This record gives sequence, C-alpha cells and structure tokens, in this order.
Amino acid sequence: MDEACMKKQNWDVKETELFLEILKDLDMKKCLDGRKIKMDPEMNSHLKIGFIGAGNMAYGITKGILAGNILPENILVSAPSVRNLGRFQELGISITHSNVEVVGGSDVVFVAVKPHLIPLVLNEISPHVTDRHIVVSVAAGVTLATLEEILPENTVTIRMMPNLPCMVQEGALLFARGTNAKEEDGALLRSLLHHCGLVEEGPETWLDIHTGLSGSGVAFVYLFAEALAEGAVKMGMPSSLAHSIASQTVLGAGRLLRDTGKHPAQLRSEVCTPGGTTIYGLHALEQGGVRASTMSAVEAATERARDLGRKPAAGYRK
Repeated sequence: MDEACMKKQNWDVKETELFLEILKDLDMKKCLDGRKIKMDPEMNSHLKIGFIGAGNMAYGITKGILAGNILPENILVSAPSVRNLGRFQELGISITHSNVEVVGGSDVVFVAVKPHLIPLVLNEISPHVTDRHIVVSVAAGVTLATLEEILPENTVTIRMMPNLPCMVQEGALLFARGTNAKEEDGALLRSLLHHCGLVEEGPETWLDIHTGLSGSGVAFVYLFAEALAEGAVKMGMPSSLAHSIASQTVLGAGRLLRDTGKHPAQLRSEVCTPGGTTIYGLHALEQGGVRASTMSAVEAATERARDLGRKPAAGYRK
C-alpha cells in the first residue's frame, strides 16, 4: 500500500471516529417537550439518584442500582434519624437529614416512605421539584392522582411497587407511568432497576394486585417455608437442617419455575408419580384448603392496598 493510500485510510478512520462522537453528543442532547431525555445509566454514569426514606425497600433498590453503572457518589439518601443510614454509608453513599437537599441534587428521586407520610414529604419538596426530575413513589396504595395533585403541574411521576427480595437482586417490581411520564422515562427506570430482578410495566390498576401477589406474597412464601421445616422437625429432623433444606427447596422450585417458563401445574405433575409420596402430600394440602386460602390471602392483601389508596390524605396543596 503506497503512502497516499495509507494516509487516506488513516483519515477515513479519524473521520469515522469524529462522526460517531458527534452523533453520540447529539444523542445526549436530545430534547422532548423541552425536557432532556436521560440516557441509559449503563451509558451515563453521571445520573444523580436520590432516596427520601432509608428503609429496606430503599436499601434493596440502591443495591440493585449500584450493581449497574451508577457510582455511590452519585446517590444521596435522606432520613429523619440515623437509624437506617449507616448501611448506606457502608456502601459509600452520602446521607443527609434534608429531603430538600436530596431533590436539589438528584435527577431521579425515589420517595420511599410510609404511605401516611407521603403528603407531608411531597408538600415539603414540591417547591423544589422541576421539569428535570422524575419522582418515583414506592408507597403502597398511594395513587398517581395523589402524587400529581400535590406535586407541581407537569411533574413526571411514576408509581412503583417493589418487594423485599430486591435486597438480594431477586425482586419483582411493577411500575406505572403518570400522566406526564413518557416511554423514555419508563425505559430509564427499567435500565436503572434491571439488576434488582424482574421489572415490568403495567396499568396502575395492576399495582395493588402486585402488592397482594408479590409484595405481601413474599411473607406467604416464608410462612409456607416455615411450615415445611416444622413438618420435617415433627418427623424427626433437626430444626437447623430442616430450615436450611426448606429454604433451598423454595429457592430451587422458584428458579425452576422462572427459568423453564412452564406453568406451575405442569411442573407439579412432573414431580408426582402414581401412588408416590408427592401426590399423598398434595392431597393433604388440598384437604387443608391451601389453594383457596392462598387465593384469599392475595385477595385480602390486594383489597387492603386498594383501601390505602382510597383514604383521603390530609394536607394536600398545590
């Protein structure tokens, strides 16, 4: 290859690299209704994340976010006391007692407080919420209408319900977008939280059902695991071993159900053999009404979540 050709080839490479950089810069500067579209955090590690509330849900979501490309120094957490803040500090995350400080330093704000505290917190931060913010509520039963009533007009709101296994990145999270939230906002939330476990979007009416199924359902599974272990203890197995095997049984069954994509009834039938141990055990469960009781438990938890959403919250103001 002569010198002229080599120079042209090198120039073509440099031109291509420059062109790609320009395209990338233009992509980062896209605007939608005057509001900057925030990129996938795997590509944009400078996104600022804030948490108001430092409970287990906030902690679990934080751990999932940190498993991505968000750095600890880009997260700020507030709580009125230091009781739960120490574990965030251990992750290298800054803490504060000021909710307003969290909003001022964040692009995405997770409001992770008890439902009855939502009006108080939102009224406090409302004057500081701008069109650059995405406000994500994880308070059970608090509707998008409630959030939008208290926050400034045109605020981007998302209502989400996670569950406790987010703490080990095996959660089930369902979210619904508010009136002003665009598809890009939902995509951002997905990309932030995909390390937390399963993340799905649906209509708001499904969120209370999700609360009964997965939020409360975790406790139902724990009760069943405890009963499994106690059954083994009754039959003569040491308690510690019984609980260890029960937990592994629940874990293994869950992963098999998720990873195979098979219907639970199909997997159940694969375990049963004619006249075998499993069908005898299942018969005993059916006699105890386990299926109906579990369905009723999900129904009761769902209705309770709906009741929380129907209760008028005091202190609304624009």
